[in-house]
Amino acid sequence: MLARTLLIPLRRTLLAAPAAVPRLASATTQSQTRALSVWRLPARPALTTTATALLQQQVRGMKVRSSVKKLCDGCKSVRRKGKRYVYIICSKNPKHKQRQG
Repeated sequence: MLARTLLIPLRRTLLAAPAAVPRLASATTQSQTRALSVWRLPARPALTTTATALLQQQVRGMKVRSSVKKLCDGCKSVRRKGKRYVYIICSKNPKHKQRQG
């Protein structure tokens, strides 16, 4: 019974305010350049799996296509590694990022 009386207020504070999680400015700028999911862990380990699920942030990657095309006016074609790879990057819509492969 004692454990239940202690866990209910703790559970309310963890689940009621997901915006209260502090985010570092440097971690935000680094996560925008990565192509995979990034886990942000708090200083203390989380007590519930729901709290850890709230901390996961998905970062969009590149589409891989056999032929890449410019989709809007903001799309630019970039060649890397001796004209071996062709990338499309877009300043207007991040969904337009593509890589030929």
